[in-house]
Amino acid sequence: MFTRVVAVRTKPGKAKEFVKTIHDKILPILEDQPGFVDEILLVSNTGPDQILALSFWKSQQDAERYTHEEYPRINEIISHLVESAPVSMTFNVDIFTSHKIPAGKAA
Repeated sequence: MFTRVVAVRTKPGKAKEFVKTIHDKILPILEDQPGFVDEILLVSNTGPDQILALSFWKSQQDAERYTHEEYPRINEIISHLVESAPVSMTFNVDIFTSHKIPAGKAA
């Protein structure tokens, strides 16, 4: 498994709108991508305009295909909500355990 970690700084006060945009517009695009497994969005509790988006993929090739084919369109959709271009990093996933925790319910 493979992951893309994208760090985003939203414009002040735009984090909630960013999260809603991810849920309503971006997640459907991701779910249609070959090899897409899951998405986790983390909003900092100490810097509420700081967000990490983690997308999980079956393979590096799946993630790279998404990066080249769809990610430019994603950047266009969120561009009015972010301070600067998102910073993306990639990682191999060595351990993955899905706990099926609903949003906002983690302890």
